[in-house]
Amino acid sequence: MDTKQEIIRRYFREFDTIRKIARDLQVGRNTVRKNLLAYAQSKEATDSGIDPKALQDYVSSPPAYDIQNRFKRKLTAEVEDLIKIQLDDNQRKRQEGLRKQIKRKIDIHEHLLKEGCEIGYTTVCNYIRDKELRQQEAYIKQLYIPGEECEFDWAEIKLVIGGIRRRLYLAVFTSAYSNYRFCRLFHRQDTLAFMEAHNEFFAHLGGVYQEMVYDNMKVAVKEFVGRSEKTPTVALVNLSGWFQFRWRFCNVRSGNEKGHVERSVEFVRRKAFCDIDEFDTLDAAQGHLTATCNHLNALPGSTKKVPLEDLQQERSSLWAYPGAMECFLTHELKVDKYATICFGTNHYSVPDMFCGRMVDVKVYSNELKVYYTHGLICSHDRNYGRNQWIITLDHYLKTLERKPGALHGSLALNQAPEPVREVYSRWFTNQARDFIELLLFCRQAQVDHSKLLEMAIYVSGICSGNVTAEKIIAMLGNQTSIHNDSPAKEALGEIEAFSNLQLKEITFLMPFNMGEVA
Repeated sequence: MDTKQEIIRRYFREFDTIRKIARDLQVGRNTVRKNLLAYAQSKEATDSGIDPKALQDYVSSPPAYDIQNRFKRKLTAEVEDLIKIQLDDNQRKRQEGLRKQIKRKIDIHEHLLKEGCEIGYTTVCNYIRDKELRQQEAYIKQLYIPGEECEFDWAEIKLVIGGIRRRLYLAVFTSAYSNYRFCRLFHRQDTLAFMEAHNEFFAHLGGVYQEMVYDNMKVAVKEFVGRSEKTPTVALVNLSGWFQFRWRFCNVRSGNEKGHVERSVEFVRRKAFCDIDEFDTLDAAQGHLTATCNHLNALPGSTKKVPLEDLQQERSSLWAYPGAMECFLTHELKVDKYATICFGTNHYSVPDMFCGRMVDVKVYSNELKVYYTHGLICSHDRNYGRNQWIITLDHYLKTLERKPGALHGSLALNQAPEPVREVYSRWFTNQARDFIELLLFCRQAQVDHSKLLEMAIYVSGICSGNVTAEKIIAMLGNQTSIHNDSPAKEALGEIEAFSNLQLKEITFLMPFNMGEVA
C-alpha cells in the first residue's frame, strides 16, 4: 500500500522517471507501470463520470493480486485425491465414535511425504481448511427470569489433605440470572454426592429454582434413547420429586448451553486453589472454598452487577423449600468372621455378637450406619481409601474377654483412641485380662476415654507402681469428681499422718468421695 502511494506521488509530483522510481523503491519497472496505468484508468473513470468513486477506491485500497489462474505446481490432482482419501477416513471414524483417533493435518502431511509427494505443510493446511469449511455457529442471546433457571456441573481438583495429595470433586451451582455461585467438595463424583450437593444448595438458599440444567453426566442421565432423548437416573427423579423442580439436559458437546456454570468451574477453582492447595482436613479446604465463593459473590461481574445483590431479588421468585431430603443408599451385607462388613473394598467393624449375621447398611457420603432388625448397632466415618480396615476396640471386648492374649498385637488396639492406648502401654501391658475388664466397665458406665486416662494418672500418683483395674474402677464408680488440686487437711500428729500413709493403698476401693483424704 505504501509502495503504491509512493510510486504515484513521485511520478506525478516529483516527475521522477519509471527507471529511477523502480531503482529507488527496489521494485520492477513493470510493477511501476502497472500501478501508474491503474491510477490513470481510475482517474479517467472518475473524470468522465462513469464511476465517480473509482479513483478514491483505488487510492485507498491495497494492491490485489489475481491468483485464481495460477498454476498449482505441487498440489496436483493426484495429491488432492490422496488428501481426500484421508479426509473420508476421518469422517468414517467420527461416525463410528472414534473422534479421538482421527488424523490431524500434520498426520496427513506426513502420510503424503511417505507416499513420495513433495509438498509443504502450509499448502496441505490451506487445502484442508477450504474443504472442511463449515458454517460458523450462531448463538442466541437469552433473557433470564429471576428464580427460573440454575446450572450444575462437576469439576476435578487435586489438593493435599493431611499431607497426602488427593483427587477431589467440586460440585458447582450457578444461577443463570444472578450468576450466584455455590460450591461443595466431595471425595467422589457419585450419586450420594450429587444428591447431598443439591440438599445443601437448596438449604443454603432457603428456596428452590424452577429448572435445573445438566450436561450428560452419569449421575443425572441413565441412558440415551435415540439421538437426543435421555432417561433420567433414579436419583434425579427422586430429587425432582422432593424439591419439585424441572430438569433440562444439554445437547452433546454443547457446553455453551450452560455457559454460566462452565465459566464458574474454571473461575472458582482458579481463585480458590491457585495459591493455596494444602489443608489439614477436608473441612478446612471446604471452609476456604466457601470463603472464596462468598468473596466472589460480593464483587461486581463483567456486567457491573453484584451476584449477591441479584440473588436477593431472586429469593422472592424461588419456590418454597420443602426441607432436607435424606440422601443415602441401602445395602444388605454379611458380617464376616472378623466381625466386619466390607463396603467399597474397605472393612468396617461391628459388635462381635453379630458375626455371621446379615445387617442393613445406610451409606452416606461421609458416614456408614449399620442396623440390625431396624435398630442402629454402630456407625463409622466413611473411608475413601482402598483395602482399609476401620476397627473399633469396643466392638471386640466380649471376644477379647475370652481371648485376652489376642489383645496385644491386635489391629483393634492399634486403632484405639490415644488415651486408651496410653493406659494400656503404661500400666496394663502384662495384664490384658484386667485391662479388658476395665474397658467393659467404662463402656457400661459410659466413661469417656479421656476420663479413664485422667483417673489412671491420678491413681498412679498416689499408688505409684501398683495401678490396678480394681482401683481405677473403684474411683470411677464414685459419683463426685476428684479434685487433684484440693488442699489436704493438716495432720494433727504423727499417728494420724502415719495412718493416712497406710490407708492410701486401700482408699481407692471404698465407695465414697476421696477428695478430702490427706
